[in-house]
Amino acid sequence: MIQNIGIINSMVRITAGLSMLTFLSMQGQKQEDSFVQRMMVIIAAMKVAEGIVRYCPMTAMYDEIVYEDDGIEEDWDQEFTEEVM
Repeated sequence: MIQNIGIINSMVRITAGLSMLTFLSMQGQKQEDSFVQRMMVIIAAMKVAEGIVRYCPMTAMYDEIVYEDDGIEEDWDQEFTEEVM
C-alpha cells in the first residue's frame, strides 16, 4: 500500500474526522440511535484512519482511472472512418 495523500491532507483528514466524531457523539446523546448516524460515525472513523495511514482508497481509484499506465497517449480528437447517422 503506497501512501497517496500528503502530510497536510492527512492532518486535515484527522482533524475533520475527529471533529465529526465529537459532533456525532454529542448528537447521539440527544437523539435516539439511527442508521444514518451509525453510518456517519463509520465515515468519520474512516477519515481519521485515512489520515493516520496516509492512504485513501477513493483517491487510489481516481488515480487509476484518470492516469494511463500503458504509455500510449490517446488524443481527444478522434477521426471516424464512417459517418454516424
